[in-house]
Formats: sequence, structure tokens, C-alpha cells
Amino acid sequence: MTQLKDDSPLGKVIVITSGKGGVGKTTSAAAISAGLAKRGHKTVVIDFDVGLRNLDMIMGCERRVVFDFINVIQGDARLKQALIKDKRVETLSILPTSQTRDKDALTQEGVEKVLDELRQEFDYIICDSPAGIERGAQLAMFFADEAVVVTNPEVSSVRDSDRVLGLLSSKTRRAESDGEPVKAQVLLTRHDQSRIDKGEMMTVEDVLELLAVPLIGIVPESNAVLRASNTGMPVVLDEPSSASAAYDDAVSRLLGEDVPMRIPGEKRPGFIGRLFGRSA
Repeated sequence: MTQLKDDSPLGKVIVITSGKGGVGKTTSAAAISAGLAKRGHKTVVIDFDVGLRNLDMIMGCERRVVFDFINVIQGDARLKQALIKDKRVETLSILPTSQTRDKDALTQEGVEKVLDELRQEFDYIICDSPAGIERGAQLAMFFADEAVVVTNPEVSSVRDSDRVLGLLSSKTRRAESDGEPVKAQVLLTRHDQSRIDKGEMMTVEDVLELLAVPLIGIVPESNAVLRASNTGMPVVLDEPSSASAAYDDAVSRLLGEDVPMRIPGEKRPGFIGRLFGRSA
């Protein structure tokens, strides 16, 4: 790969993680990486879910996989051979993982070597972590500069996310070296105001009180997410929808832009709306 000049900044590693499966983590990794690339940032998204890969399907490139992340770690292929360039966004690449190996094929040294090489060429390296706290998930977050913890407004999901936040503050390279902490933020997915009003889901305020980290976005329950996933299209590149707008807003906040937080479907001014001096 091309070496950047010495005075060029290295790429930022952002892990997309969750404590519980089925919360929309891989969908979010695809949307965030595509959203960053759509704005001109050179971005790569890596699938860390060895043996259960799904990122390539959601990105619509499953038939183009020849070599994968594990092939690169084990020296069977060069990184350039395994990277797949997205056909829709010039600045987006995908690094798929193996469907046949187990997670023991991931090594800390191998992951570090690949990430160091990617940092030289890309502005953002998005790590799509497996759910939970096992080896693959811990390696996905170990070298992160920032983390997006994906959670649903349900007690079990929020509780598991709290466990992940604990790992981010104690089991990363930054934590072990007493460096600046990994910047953690929460992305709330599958938000359904009608179910919240019935008491079937937690409110945004309750989630934030329990997790005590900044909120980067609120993605509503939407058929657009399922449609995009089934057609191999990151939702931010699909036709306009409330979900694609929510992910676009989340990408803006990830880039440091000041974007008002909207709570989909809320009929009264909520905490987030009041915080920005406006109705959601």
C-alpha cells in the first residue's frame, strides 16, 4: 500500500460494537462507513465476526470475496488483494472476514499489523465487531480510538451495552497504557415511540441515564433498514427515509458537527428536544 508522508495524520479506528446480538450493529457499521465515504473521507470497513460474516452481504459484495481478513493475518494474501472497492462510492472499501475459520484465527499481533497498514492509507477504519464480549469483540475494540455502542431501548440490550462500556474503559490498548480513553458514544436503534408510550421500551432519557455516555444518534424502527440490508445497500445510500436521515445525522456528529437531535415520532417536547431548545 502507498505510504503517506510523515506529516500526514494516521487514520482513525472506530469500533462499532454491542453487547447483544440483533441490535443492528452490522447495519450501522455499513451505514456509518458509507456515510463517511459519501462525504469524501477514504473509509474502510472490516468484518471481525469470523465464521459468521454478514458485512459482505449488507454491503452487496459477497460474490466478489476472494481473500479475506484471516488470509491477510495468516500471510496467505496481501491486504491489497483482500480489500474490495465499493462500486457505488469511490472512497469506500470493504475487508470481509472468513466464513469457515473460527475466532482463534484472529491474533492481536495480526490485527495490529493490518490496522497499522490501513491507518496509512485510510482516513477512517470502521471495525464491525461481533456482539458480546468474547475474543473477536475484544480484539475489534482493543486498538480503537473511538467506539459507537449500538443498543436498542430494551433493558437487556442496555445492560449488555453497559458491560461493553466497561471493557472499553479497561481492556483496550489506550486503557492499558494509561492513555487518553477510547471516546465512547451510544447509537440507539429500533426506536419506536409508540412502544415507548405504551411502556414496552425504555425512553431515551432512561437509556442515557444508565449508560452515561454521549448519544450520537437515534435510528427509528424502519422497513427501509430491512429493505436496504436485503438488497445489499447501506441504508444511507438507499432512497431517502427516516432511518437514512438518522444515520446521516449520526455521521455528522461523528465528524464533530453540531446537529440537533431528533426523537422520531415524539409528539411532545422531550428531554433531547428541550436540550437543543426545540421540539423534536
